[in-house]
Amino acid sequence: MEKLNILFVASECYPFAKTGGLADVAGALPKELRKLGHDARVVMPRYYGIDRDKLKKLPAPLGVPMGIIGEMWCGIYEGRLPNSDVKVYFVDYELFYGRESLYNDENSAGFIDNDNRFVFLSRAAMQLCKALDFRPHILHTHDWHTSAANLFLTTIYANDEHFKRCASILTIHNMQYQGEFYSGLMNVLDVGWEHFNFREVEMDDKVNLLKAGITHATMISAVSPKYSQEILTPEFGCGLDAAAQTRANDLWGILNGVDTDEWDPKTDRHLSVHYDAGDLTPKLTLKRELQKEFNLPPRDVPLIAIVSRLVKQKGIDVAAEAIHDLLSMDIQMVLLGSGEVWTHFYFGDIARFYPKRFACKIGFDNALSHRIEAGADLFLMPSRFEPCGLNQMYSQLYGTLPIAHGVGGLEDSVQNYDEKTGEGTGFKFYGLTAKNLVNTVGWAVHTWYNKKDHFLTMQRRAMSLNYGWERSAKTYELLYKEALRRAQKRLF
Repeated sequence: MEKLNILFVASECYPFAKTGGLADVAGALPKELRKLGHDARVVMPRYYGIDRDKLKKLPAPLGVPMGIIGEMWCGIYEGRLPNSDVKVYFVDYELFYGRESLYNDENSAGFIDNDNRFVFLSRAAMQLCKALDFRPHILHTHDWHTSAANLFLTTIYANDEHFKRCASILTIHNMQYQGEFYSGLMNVLDVGWEHFNFREVEMDDKVNLLKAGITHATMISAVSPKYSQEILTPEFGCGLDAAAQTRANDLWGILNGVDTDEWDPKTDRHLSVHYDAGDLTPKLTLKRELQKEFNLPPRDVPLIAIVSRLVKQKGIDVAAEAIHDLLSMDIQMVLLGSGEVWTHFYFGDIARFYPKRFACKIGFDNALSHRIEAGADLFLMPSRFEPCGLNQMYSQLYGTLPIAHGVGGLEDSVQNYDEKTGEGTGFKFYGLTAKNLVNTVGWAVHTWYNKKDHFLTMQRRAMSLNYGWERSAKTYELLYKEALRRAQKRLF
């Protein structure tokens, strides 16, 4: 394949800013594409948590047209993704990005100017290409935050020589969040009110930026094959299933990868001892350390972990409903996460009621999450929907078998246990109910106690899986090639 110029436009990118899997994709995929010989670059905001003293400031300010607001000016800083020569451009505009949080205020409500903040980012990315004389073949946007760039490419920049050979990809990480704003945002987008219609930008008399991206992207990807099918249905499409259905022939499902430099039990810097599929005995040492860290007695029972945002999407309400039945089994459980306030109190009370069987830590601790993945025997993921999910991949690579609701990326990446043959890499259930959850945990616990040979074989099989980004990057190469072909034919 010819060398491609690829511009990622993202609201977050690991390790500079992260709230979810979007940041992992923006931080890992460009590096793999660079290894394949492409010139992949990233544009993102410079939030206040990003130290500009470690970046290089570009000399000229960047003018960004914002429709009725007028032209706004910002600074641009340049950095690199760690351990690579992938350039990252940071849009520096204090009024929009000089905040501690990425999207929400202290009450967890979205900032009232999120519409302008991310339209600005999308338009700045287009203007930056021209300022740098970087002529992208692929404009790769992510979720609603940068979907306006897909719209700009086919409207304002449709006849711009700078983007003559450019196709666009929109990756959907989570269909639930859509960027819905008042209709007057059309005057800021400045693409013409003729696009404010039910086929393109309008939904419920509002501007829906994700819908605009779905409509105007050359092609679309979802972060797992199963999720690419699910978003075409009313259950998972979140009101945009009809819009997605119109683009079904342009929709690919590509499973995210894992940063194996960060997640590898043979080299993990957060572990006191290391191990691989050939020798799992050090895993018992890590289990004992984890039990001690959570003040649980060092018993030889299955240790089941949850590391999650404690929100309804992750099925935490169903886990809460099932918790007493789960803890009636001869097991231990540890939980790490934060989210809806009621969960903090509820699971804290459970820990006090079952001090020898359950322990939790509220908050996020990256190092601890690594120790949990290594020290646990089983990992519980009862998600209502899971576009891709990464923890089930981490768990398998660490020999910690997932117990998962068979949706989205969980369905694609976990092979269900076959009691007759011993095949599989985890335990899946279908239908998110407390009863199904308890029964499946019981199945996994029974296997741990009574079929040790099957359990060990599954651990070794899981640890041999390839979840590196190389596979995904090569699939994205094919997607880019097809998008360039289709871009020449697509009419709006």
